[in-house]
Amino acid sequence: MLLFAVGAGKAPRGLPNKSKKSSNLMSQLIVLSAIGTDRTAVVQDISKVILGCGGNIEESRMTTLGNEFAVLMLVSGNWHTLSRLEKGLDKLTEDADLTFSIRKTSSRKISEDRMPYAVDVVCLDQQGIVYALANFFAARGIEIADVATRRYAAAHTGAPMFAVQMAINVPSSINLALLRDDFFDMADRMNLDAILDPVKA
Repeated sequence: MLLFAVGAGKAPRGLPNKSKKSSNLMSQLIVLSAIGTDRTAVVQDISKVILGCGGNIEESRMTTLGNEFAVLMLVSGNWHTLSRLEKGLDKLTEDADLTFSIRKTSSRKISEDRMPYAVDVVCLDQQGIVYALANFFAARGIEIADVATRRYAAAHTGAPMFAVQMAINVPSSINLALLRDDFFDMADRMNLDAILDPVKA
């Protein structure tokens, strides 16, 4: 099944003017998500369709979750890449047991008044860890830009462990010393081994 959504704005009708041809060459950004049964060559199949439609993968996240393989990509292309991509993925949906969703997006504006920080947490697996972290940062108006989690067995004891890595953007108006104190107080209460450090340029 292919889910298709297009954001605000429509593709221009007709061919672009020659003077605008180069600026329109890679003017479209498309977010593509896919999920399907994990198998060999699934990444090859998706990337082949994107390449064949004149698209370029700008960013991607791919992982195996249970017996499923999940993909999230930011694809750039010219003004007709979106329609070509829809047709190409439709064919892949029929042949490869994959479900796709695509939609147009725009470039993300970078806020100069925000500082990038990295958060690393390791602890014994317990319910509510991601929620507690998300709630802590949301309450302070701190944007979470990226999250990755994994569950694994401790090397010697086999105890179930949980690890979280986050990329956050801290507003310059926040008192960093107070933020660190509050963060590590929360980590102590939940028995988390935690790190909160600025991202080096």
